[in-house]
Amino acid sequence: MEAHKRAVEEIRRTMAELPEGAAPRLSKPTTNLFRFRDPSKGAKLDASSLDRVIEVDPETGTAEVQGMTTYEHLVDATLPHGYIPTVVPQLKTITLGGAVTGLGIESSSFRNGLPHEAVEEMEILTGDGKIVVARPDNEHADLFHAFPNSYGTLGYALRLRIRLEKVKPYVKLTHVRFTDAAKCMLAMAEICEAGAYEGERVDFVDGTFFGPDELYLTLATYADEAPYVSDYTGMRIYYQSMRTRNRDWLTIRDYLWRWDTDWFWCSRAFGVQKPLVRALMPRRLMRSDFYRKLVGLDRRYGLSARVDRWRDNPVHESVIQDVETPVERGAEFLEFFHKEVGMTPVWMCPLKAGAKWPLYPLQEGRLYVNFGFWGLVPLPRGRFDGYYNRLIEDSVTSLDGHKSLYSTSYYNEDDFWRLYNGDAYWRVKRAYDPSGRLLDLYDKCVRGR
Repeated sequence: MEAHKRAVEEIRRTMAELPEGAAPRLSKPTTNLFRFRDPSKGAKLDASSLDRVIEVDPETGTAEVQGMTTYEHLVDATLPHGYIPTVVPQLKTITLGGAVTGLGIESSSFRNGLPHEAVEEMEILTGDGKIVVARPDNEHADLFHAFPNSYGTLGYALRLRIRLEKVKPYVKLTHVRFTDAAKCMLAMAEICEAGAYEGERVDFVDGTFFGPDELYLTLATYADEAPYVSDYTGMRIYYQSMRTRNRDWLTIRDYLWRWDTDWFWCSRAFGVQKPLVRALMPRRLMRSDFYRKLVGLDRRYGLSARVDRWRDNPVHESVIQDVETPVERGAEFLEFFHKEVGMTPVWMCPLKAGAKWPLYPLQEGRLYVNFGFWGLVPLPRGRFDGYYNRLIEDSVTSLDGHKSLYSTSYYNEDDFWRLYNGDAYWRVKRAYDPSGRLLDLYDKCVRGR
């Protein structure tokens, strides 16, 4: 904790010394955002000394964690005590502070909500340069509740105290196939409500859409023992396994990172799923942060765009989004998405908010489904970049859903503040960043400043 206090004082001092009018931006080695900005813009705050787990307390089932700590390091610290965070986002280099301010999700979200719902206390560097400790019941409760979905525009989480969940060493997986999206959504709702399937407890639920007549729900349960364990960190590929087997076993660690090795299925864009390439690929590079760096390089130098022009391929639009709809509207969204966009696979993850959070107004106690899709789609002749993403935004809004803001957004300003509760946002923004030192949510997430 003494080292943490020194790190806090250093970042507070650094922010105070930044040039007047320069918008601060955290400097960290990895990012999982897909809003690409000019790296020369903004005044950088070095957060490298805020990436440690301060303490894990197995007696209370809590942990004190610095904001820039990755979930990979957090899990490494909690698992020896038999605990994990209540929600562990699927990519190793997502940070705890990033998941709280930017809304992480995973297969325990149908019962545990989103990562911020396990937070008991946050130490925050606010836009006015002050350090405050925010809890749900103290004088900074307004900041505590507005922090989720604020994406660093209200301040930066320096330290968080979170609740943990007791785990078992293994996880048993059951892959259930459906040939109809409506029946799949109905089954998801029933399983999440009961917390069980065919009389057996279910601890984790997610799913994969390969097409209108091929959908899978993956139901996972903690186990003390396993007859065998699969390994998807080498030649075998996790998402392909559900099409050939209905039962599987993983260690708890491998279950948590089952999606990271191939960045869900996005590694195929780099040829990593081809047997020869996969055999030659160093295992240490088969992880999401390496693939994300490749995407960043491609965006910076326009490599794939040059190849497409040389081959006379159609222009492609980047469609990288996570959206939520109520589970009863999920089949409608999948029908729209398959018809108008056509990208597969699509990740499906149920979630239920246990309380109201003003900047991402999910209805308390209502089951939603997160749909995640990430890739490039060829644009129809005469259409321009943003065509598909705008279609998706309009569809999600019409289905009473919400869209995460980690990637490109195209909302006009009035619609944006209506959808993301601008009235609540600006009350907190004016209280903790009265001079507007930090970007506001629209400038950061839509204008991309």
